[in-house]
Amino acid sequence: MKTNVLACIDGSLHTATVCDYAAWASSRLGASLVLLNIIPKSEPTLLFNISGAASLTLQDNVTQELADLDKKREALAKAHSRQILDQASLHISDSGYPVPRTVQRVGRLVDEIEQYDDYCQLLVLGRQGANDDEDASRLGSHVEHVIRTTDKPLLLTWERFKDPKKVMLAFDASETCRKGVDMLASSTLFKGIECHLVMVADPDPQNLEQLEVARLQLEVAGLKAVSALLQGEVKKHLLNYQQQHDIDIVIMGAYGHSRIRQWLLGSITDLMLQESSCTLLILK
Repeated sequence: MKTNVLACIDGSLHTATVCDYAAWASSRLGASLVLLNIIPKSEPTLLFNISGAASLTLQDNVTQELADLDKKREALAKAHSRQILDQASLHISDSGYPVPRTVQRVGRLVDEIEQYDDYCQLLVLGRQGANDDEDASRLGSHVEHVIRTTDKPLLLTWERFKDPKKVMLAFDASETCRKGVDMLASSTLFKGIECHLVMVADPDPQNLEQLEVARLQLEVAGLKAVSALLQGEVKKHLLNYQQQHDIDIVIMGAYGHSRIRQWLLGSITDLMLQESSCTLLILK
């Protein structure tokens, strides 16, 4: 069964960027592209007669009007969702990619993503959503929820699309990072793209050996691999390396060892999400 790249869009300013990265990724992977828009489930408007003064007939009439308004709001929300999906689909086809499949669902993003776990190869999200403010350092709440629950690789987009030429794997010799090296070696997503393995740790022989083994694995797979072992503050060195070497995508594990073990709020992963000026690929 052919796998899919699932792009979750909400009609915000970040939607075009999500679509561009998702279309690029699906083309590189030879996968189908699915655009998903979630309509939040609304609760019905209820009317309670707390005074006992209103007649039952009047209350019934008002209750019916409220129910009609709820139906109208639901219909408008679905129409708006369809407009978002249609515009995104047109944007992708105008960029020269195949027309994607579009899906709208009513519910919670995390719950709906679970429906695609069996045949979704990659998830693509914007760092911020339609309900988040314009502070680029703030991480959208939907991102945290998805990272906590999904087992799929998660591509978190940043500002405008930039055709990736260099990627960086934040390497810490953890099982997750070793899986990341395996993915880089076997996947077509980053074929022909320069890959930097960056480890922030003590320069002892074991760390040097692990880093070199990972670099050779990528080199054998046909990638141009560069490695660096740095000492000091993890976040500072990762950010500096990304900026100095013009890295387009930073690959990180949601879990790791040593100082990268903590994750999300207050962790290296979260700090990179807030402060890095590029797209991130989060691995589980």
